[in-house]
Amino acid sequence: MATHVKVIGVCFIVFGAMWVLGAMFSGVVLTVLAGFIGQSDTRDAAMGATVLGITGVALTTILLAIGIPQIICGIGLLGFKRWARILGIVLAAISLVSVPVGTIFGIYAIVILFSKETEALFP
Repeated sequence: MATHVKVIGVCFIVFGAMWVLGAMFSGVVLTVLAGFIGQSDTRDAAMGATVLGITGVALTTILLAIGIPQIICGIGLLGFKRWARILGIVLAAISLVSVPVGTIFGIYAIVILFSKETEALFP
């Protein structure tokens, strides 16, 4: 079971890193678009640039709020921390709504993390 927990930990780190990279990419793209639109001489350019800027900040914040806990959980699972098992169960349950990869991973993680053999690994 220790191998399964390590696999789940690595998967959480990889998925979390993908969310964080998506946050950085979306932030850069929306900021550049807001800059281009803001340079326009049209009447509504300032409003459009403002909306894009706010959207970029909100999207980046949401994606980071999803990715950072996954990375923290993955690191904790690799160290067999008790809190990481509980956080992993919560994050796996949340990932069930991400069809199809998140659902498959969520089921796998829940089955492994709820196992009595796995529970014994966490002091």
